[in-house]
Amino acid sequence: MSRAEMNALGWEQCDVILVTGDAYIDHPSFGMALVGRLLESQGFRVGIISQPDWQSAEPFRALGRPRLYFGVTAGNMDSMINRYTADRKIRSDDAYTANAEANRRPDRAVVVYSQRVREAYPGVNVVIGSIEASLRRIAHYDYWSDKVRRSVLPDSKADLLLYGNAERALVALTHRLAAGEPISSIRDLRGTAFMVKRGWLPDADWVLQDSTTVDRPGRVDVHPDPYAMEPAQTGPSQAGSQPIRIVPLAERVAARKAARERTAIRLPSYEQVKDDPVLYAHASRVLHLESNPGNARALVQAHGDREVWLNPPPIPLETQDMDYVFGLPYARRPHPSYGEAHIPAWEMIRFSINIMRGCFGGCTFCSITEHEGRIIQSRSEGSILREIEEIRDRTPGFAGHITDLGGPTANMYRMACKDPEIEHSCRRLSCVYPGICENLDTDHAPLIDLYRKARAIRGVKKISIGSGLRYDLAVRSPEYVKELVTHHVSGLLKIAPEHTEDGPLSRMMKPGIGAYERFKEMFDRFSKEAGKKQHLIPYFIAAHPGTTDEDMLNLALWLKRNNFRLDQVQTFLPTPMALATTMYHSGKNPLKKVGRDSEAVDTVRAGRIRRLHKAFLRYHDPENWPMLREALERMGHRELIGNSPDHLVPRFQPGVVTAKAVVKPSLGRDGRTNARGPQPTRPQPETRGLHGKADRKREKAGLAGRGRMAGGKSGGR
Repeated sequence: MSRAEMNALGWEQCDVILVTGDAYIDHPSFGMALVGRLLESQGFRVGIISQPDWQSAEPFRALGRPRLYFGVTAGNMDSMINRYTADRKIRSDDAYTANAEANRRPDRAVVVYSQRVREAYPGVNVVIGSIEASLRRIAHYDYWSDKVRRSVLPDSKADLLLYGNAERALVALTHRLAAGEPISSIRDLRGTAFMVKRGWLPDADWVLQDSTTVDRPGRVDVHPDPYAMEPAQTGPSQAGSQPIRIVPLAERVAARKAARERTAIRLPSYEQVKDDPVLYAHASRVLHLESNPGNARALVQAHGDREVWLNPPPIPLETQDMDYVFGLPYARRPHPSYGEAHIPAWEMIRFSINIMRGCFGGCTFCSITEHEGRIIQSRSEGSILREIEEIRDRTPGFAGHITDLGGPTANMYRMACKDPEIEHSCRRLSCVYPGICENLDTDHAPLIDLYRKARAIRGVKKISIGSGLRYDLAVRSPEYVKELVTHHVSGLLKIAPEHTEDGPLSRMMKPGIGAYERFKEMFDRFSKEAGKKQHLIPYFIAAHPGTTDEDMLNLALWLKRNNFRLDQVQTFLPTPMALATTMYHSGKNPLKKVGRDSEAVDTVRAGRIRRLHKAFLRYHDPENWPMLREALERMGHRELIGNSPDHLVPRFQPGVVTAKAVVKPSLGRDGRTNARGPQPTRPQPETRGLHGKADRKREKAGLAGRGRMAGGKSGGR
């Protein structure tokens, strides 16, 4: 990270310099550490420039010019998601920065860092990667600017973009550059994207398949006239005819595979999709259908007089590859230059272990599949157990508690398609929606064995599961649920039903709420058998595409019936390249064939309606009551407003505090303020059932109403 360290190692020059928007933590959960250690294991000298000041090019000269290339990444998160909330407000902290300090990275960090690198060293090779570059590899809708932006490639002027599981491409690229091959000629690596001239093809054998329009009819064949007289074939014609040959299935499959491998699909251009939401939705659908490494074709998208060329996705890592990557000599802690600084992201994963990659759930609001793929890549049992021992022996502060054995999903470890041939040819967007595929092996036995062996390691007192659980898979294995509930829940277990209503769930590609309720029944039963009082913490999304006000009302009523009072709730955030983002921007459903007249999706875009949907999730918060009362009246549900436990929100509204009493406006029958002004009052006895202990404390402190009276700026009546 410094010239002094280079001098201590006897280095005059780095081979590769990685620029990252995160603090440098030498742990395999952080991309720059994983990439750096991987390249180091191949004999390369790697430097890291962490969170440079982007106001000038000088900080990018800190380690000199690299011999091979600069590798640029925004960090473990997209910089816009890292810096802004779903309401487009700047966050007050950054979990990936020392002492959680905010504003240590720029907006669109990959573009800014790449431009500064070019300024510092004109002509140097620039390779971009990690999640920000990966999810912005083609023209994409950008929520923060509310427009479709170009691929990150032309904006960053990078030579090459690596997306997805990039270890193989990274190692091959670096060795080829070290051997003297120019970066402009490296065009055959899977999982890479680059800019080319319009009409470029790898060689003459390649063909382009046009997919730049929607509703284009297929080929029209001329039907033969059944009454036409065919001339009889005689003489030389008969002698020269070829006999009919039945082509074997294997030969036909091989021919189709060879054709696919030399076919590129031309997507609608950036100029087309930025102005035409329907074409945008069509391009998004095509990209997602070409995401299986077993059958994906290359994609091409024009940007002006040049084109972005995307090679097919990388082949998933095998178990031995995963073991190699995670078994490298990580220090497993922040760089010493940070001293005793508090880095929240590090503290969260300090005692946790990543056991797998990828997710075959295909949830439309999630970007895991677009980045890591839907094929599960698992580490071996031995590799995971060795890492637990390393944490025990080498990580300061370890007291015997492993906080997670997981990944994108807690319980997909070693799950795969039963038939590799079926897996290679499959084009489904999800293996578990609308139902669990009959070809999917959902055996939890390897994960159960792993849990038991991990618990038996000397010095391990507790292993909790912190990753989100796929409960529709878990209910297929009561033994797994019992093992989990009995030994691996620390009182609370995160789970994500996301919604209760079919409309939004179908747009999310999530199972119905019945699967959650079956899991909850098993969870409660096994908790009781273990003599433990444990609870599920459900996560829900407000304002997801396809969600109506009635859907959110029904969800709120379900929460109230089940006595859930959510503290932290999530409003839908359109992330680049996700299918739900396509719905949000285009109003079309890319889960089905897209056309001008194809299925439309109701989308919540107005800020006030987004706040209302969020308020339904926190129906118990007095600050939300004015908005909810107004909405319930508008929706024709006044029967849900009242002072009994059966009502959703009370008529009573906590008011301001005086030295003598809590006061509130006196309300007439129509809910408007009476002329006689505020009157001292106490909460009616029947309303107390609607308040939790924390809410009653807030009322006593005068905080609940925050002075919002009828007709005020809050919009309440």
